[in-house]
Amino acid sequence: MKFPIYQIDAFTDQVFSGNPAAVVPLERWLPDADLQAIAAENNLSETAYFVPESDGQTDFHLRWFTPTNEVDLCGHATLAAAWVLFNKLHYPASSISFRCQAGVISVAKFNDMLQMDFPARPARDIPLDPKVLSALGIQSAAAMLQSRDLLVVLETEEQLARLNPDFNALGALDYFGVCVTAPRTAAQANANEQDSADFVSRFFAPQQGVNEDPVTGSAHCTLVPYWAQRLGNATLIAHQISPRGGVLHCQTDGERVKISGRACCYLEGNINLP
Repeated sequence: MKFPIYQIDAFTDQVFSGNPAAVVPLERWLPDADLQAIAAENNLSETAYFVPESDGQTDFHLRWFTPTNEVDLCGHATLAAAWVLFNKLHYPASSISFRCQAGVISVAKFNDMLQMDFPARPARDIPLDPKVLSALGIQSAAAMLQSRDLLVVLETEEQLARLNPDFNALGALDYFGVCVTAPRTAAQANANEQDSADFVSRFFAPQQGVNEDPVTGSAHCTLVPYWAQRLGNATLIAHQISPRGGVLHCQTDGERVKISGRACCYLEGNINLP
C-alpha cells in the first residue's frame, strides 16, 4: 500500500522554522496501530490524518498522533492539514470544517494566512506545585493555572528563555503538557513581526513523547483567554520562543479562539506499507 505524505512547517513562512508536522491524506481509516506506527516512524511532534466525511455536516474527520499516542486537539498539524488541502489537493472552497475529538473546528483563508477556529480552554488558578518548579529549575512563579495543560506564568521573558527543564522529572508529573509563559519584554520589542508579540511562551510535553514542542497551537486555546483578560485586548500576537520559533495571530471570540498563521512545505513523498 502506498500513501502520500507531506511535511509542513507551520506558523512560519520559511522552512527550518515553525513546527514541522506530517500530513497523511487517506481515503479510509487504517488500523490505529498503523496510524501510531507511522507517527512513531515520522518522529515529529504530530502526524495528522484526515478522511473525507459523508454526513454532510463536516468536510473531513481529522486525527493527530504524537510518536507515542493520539491527542484530542493540535493546532500546528491542523494548520498543516488545511495547507495541504488548499495548496496541494486543490480543495475548492475558502474554508474547511473538520470533525475531531474536540468537536467541530474550521480553517479558513484569511488574508495571506489560514485562520483556525478552536474551542477556548480557559484555565483556573491552582496553588504553585513545587514539583513543577523543581522540574523547571526555578524557585517560584507568578502563577499556575490548570486546563488541559498546566500554565505556568513567569515575570519576565528572560526567565522563560533561560529555562532548562529536567524532562525526566517533568514527564513523571501528571500533566498532559506544561506551558510556560511571560509578557513580551518591552526592551526586546522592535519593528519586526516576531518581536512585536504581546506575550511569549514555551511548551513542554515529555509525557507525550515531545520534550519541547516548537510551536503549540492548542496551548493558545488557554494562553489567549488568559492574556486577553490580563492585557485587556481581544486581539494578540504570540511568539513561541523555542529554538525554531513561530508566530501566531490570535483573537478571542466568546467561547472560541481564532488562531492564524502561515505554513510552507518542506517535503512530499509516499509511505510504503506492506
